[in-house]
Amino acid sequence: MRTFTLTVQPGLLAICRLPSAAPVPPVPPDAHPLHAVTRTADELSIVCAEEDVPDGAIADGGWRALTLAGPFDLTTEAGVLVAVLTPLADAGVGIFAVSTYDTDHVLVRAGSLEVAVGALRGAGHEVVVG
Repeated sequence: MRTFTLTVQPGLLAICRLPSAAPVPPVPPDAHPLHAVTRTADELSIVCAEEDVPDGAIADGGWRALTLAGPFDLTTEAGVLVAVLTPLADAGVGIFAVSTYDTDHVLVRAGSLEVAVGALRGAGHEVVVG
């Protein structure tokens, strides 16, 4: 299986849910390095710093982000997330994944970060904790 380099991002994140028709809240100028907004027919989901949770959102805080060193070619790269998520699943670490055009971000509970880093390193991945 392929190995990758992941960087643990600073700070705590929240995963938020708003009604699907809610307006997208503005992104703070000093937003966390990972701020993601996804709208479906059923919900508006936002991943943001805990201190940036939008008013009225259902929020689940206490997440840490590990960012894969990309970019990855969308048409030829296969198995990127599988290579990272398999050791985490084997270690019993739950995740929330966010993908962008260039890369993937894997969120784990802050209390599981040490186990996650150990599992990833055990699988041959490089994890940079900064």
